[in-house]
Amino acid sequence: MREFIDVIRKGSIAQVQLNRPGAYNAFNLEMITDLASDLISLAADDDTRGLLITGSGQAFCAGGDLKWATGYAKNPGNAFYTLASHFHTAILEIRRMPKPVVAAINGIAAGGGFSLALACDFRVMEQSAVMRQAYTSNGLCIDGGGTFTLPRLVGYARALEMAAFDHPLSAKHAHEWGLVTEVVSDGQSVAAAMEMLAGLIQKPLHSFGLSKNLINDSYVHSLETQLELERNGLAKAADHPDGREGLKAFTEKRKPNFYSDG
Repeated sequence: MREFIDVIRKGSIAQVQLNRPGAYNAFNLEMITDLASDLISLAADDDTRGLLITGSGQAFCAGGDLKWATGYAKNPGNAFYTLASHFHTAILEIRRMPKPVVAAINGIAAGGGFSLALACDFRVMEQSAVMRQAYTSNGLCIDGGGTFTLPRLVGYARALEMAAFDHPLSAKHAHEWGLVTEVVSDGQSVAAAMEMLAGLIQKPLHSFGLSKNLINDSYVHSLETQLELERNGLAKAADHPDGREGLKAFTEKRKPNFYSDG
């Protein structure tokens, strides 16, 4: 078991738990390197059909460890440049893996923790938890894909408002703005996220993965390119065992039995 990252297997779901509770799960270089490595392994693991990311103690993740960065041997700029390279590997793994990833936001999600939560496919947030971009209040700018995901979730104007004013967002506010999928009672985020994943992994993951990547890429393609990608994706899905089972079940007027390897 790694010092700062715990991976807890629950059947075909992997619970990835950030484990620096004394630092509100802020990540130093060792922690973020381990997180990226674990996500790479889980993305490639056929026995893992869904991921849950949460934090230990009272926080989800407070982002990069600013105390660690200011004490870095060279300078803070080099510290954040190095930290971000591993952090961004983790973000890309989440966005590209053809498996559902759910964040269970059990407490403060700020800075890199905010961006990490937004990178997940779905977010379950506890009532007393708070989301905050936090970067700009510390003289920094947003990383971890936050400038990509945030405006796509809330729109340009609200994203810029959050970057400029850095107002903390309550769970109710975050839900109203479309930043979180579900709000639950305190202490229930992991259970609710696990229930969500249990339903998701019974669905055709190959279809989910294709759709996830198509949606990810839709912002950088022309309509013509996106239509061609959709056509190719549809043909690939129809030829996959999940697609064949779905079509057969439809014609036989029964519930499909999806559980392929994706």
